[in-house]
Amino acid sequence: METMVAGADPDQQAAWPWGWWLAIALLPPLLALAICHGNDAFHRAAFALKRWLHGRPRARLPPGHMGLPFVGENPALKRYFRRARRPDGFVHDKKRRYGDATGGLYRTHLFGSPAVLVCSPAANKLVLQSPDSFGVCWPAPDLVGASSILNVDGARHARLRACVVEAVNRPSSLRSIARAIQPRVAAALRTWARKSTVTAAVETKKVTFENIFKMFVSMEPSPLTEEMDAWFAGLLGGLRAFPLDLPGTAFRRALRCRRKLSAVFRDELRRRKDAADGGDDLMSALMRTEDEGGRLLSDEEVVDNIVSLVLAGYQSTAAALMWAVYLLAKTPHALAKLREENDAIRRDKNGEFITPDDIPKMKYTAKVVEETLRVANVAAMVHRVALKDVEYGGYTIPQGWRVVVWLRSLHTDPNYYDDPLRFNPDRWEEPAKPGTYQVFGGGYRMCAGNMLARLQLIIMLHHLSVGYKWELLNPGAEIVYIPHSYPSDGALIAISEL
Repeated sequence: METMVAGADPDQQAAWPWGWWLAIALLPPLLALAICHGNDAFHRAAFALKRWLHGRPRARLPPGHMGLPFVGENPALKRYFRRARRPDGFVHDKKRRYGDATGGLYRTHLFGSPAVLVCSPAANKLVLQSPDSFGVCWPAPDLVGASSILNVDGARHARLRACVVEAVNRPSSLRSIARAIQPRVAAALRTWARKSTVTAAVETKKVTFENIFKMFVSMEPSPLTEEMDAWFAGLLGGLRAFPLDLPGTAFRRALRCRRKLSAVFRDELRRRKDAADGGDDLMSALMRTEDEGGRLLSDEEVVDNIVSLVLAGYQSTAAALMWAVYLLAKTPHALAKLREENDAIRRDKNGEFITPDDIPKMKYTAKVVEETLRVANVAAMVHRVALKDVEYGGYTIPQGWRVVVWLRSLHTDPNYYDDPLRFNPDRWEEPAKPGTYQVFGGGYRMCAGNMLARLQLIIMLHHLSVGYKWELLNPGAEIVYIPHSYPSDGALIAISEL
């Protein structure tokens, strides 16, 4: 027989266990909420103390929240990208909670450090074009290489950028590149048609990887390059993951992939030196690059840069090509206009490949390229760090804080683009509003290979539109956003010759 508490109502006593269960259920979220607010209060108090010590009592942080200790708002960011599949939701939530009158600045804690999220044309311009106030700051600098063009500033960056532009972005280089890559593109498309069913994400990456490896390192496809492709994919996954070096994490795998890639390129560098192989590719150009004192780049600098440049050169372009295939399949009238223009170019060429001289006549093709880049948002954000306290819009960006420049929000904002999520090349009849189109970043660190990327897109669109028809086999496939955006089926298509 159960023992009853003297004087207690039996019904009330029977309800007590439910009260305990409710209290236990509410304790974790209430504790997490208290920790979140405590963490935010700590950072605000630290900033207040600093401004008082420096005699600036009126300085204030942008509105926002720092999230949980250590992980900050990374879980919320990941939730929007992975679970909700609304990558713009993270910024939209900031604007909803704190308003638009902040100048596009919000405080947060991302990628392991306090940060200011920047998401307006004027604020983005300030950060991207002020090298004295903002330096480069990758979440995982070891993955991109300590001496990589992606990770250095000042004269070192200018020297490396000049080398890249000279090798792959000036008109004479683009002319040679157009001539070199088209046979591989044409052959790849014939292979697609023979297969009849292909995954566009896989096939565009394959042909872009082979072209970039040929241009940058003079390597032809082989079992080794297939392994390297997988290692580059692992490296990319780590660059977009939380920098936590623990077994089983994407970051740990990325470090392993980086070491393997570096080892291969060191071997290639030694081979070239032993053979006195001058070469005419990007790696050879890096080997010939000198600083102001006439000193050549060290072996480590060459390796760091070739790893980063190959990754940047093919992953983003391959993703944009896949999105072009996908978006045109879903927009038949745009494909018809693209095909009409390129058919006229083909007739004029009498069977010859196109050259950069033909591009000014390919006006609609250029619109398709720009619209694809806008909708695809291959680079959603770039990272900087405040080199000193910076005042903007009545707020302070504290020295040492990360600055996350959210490029994607500009391209999907209805204030700047009508019906922004719709693929509409005709919108480029008029130029974008100043500062609202930043697919290649901006300022002195704008992508050094932006014209090469555009050229590869134009070449693929030309050959694809004049020779082939295709359709999506799963047009309703969900879009995945981590580690980058793509249809969940990789854009599976049925393709055949016209």
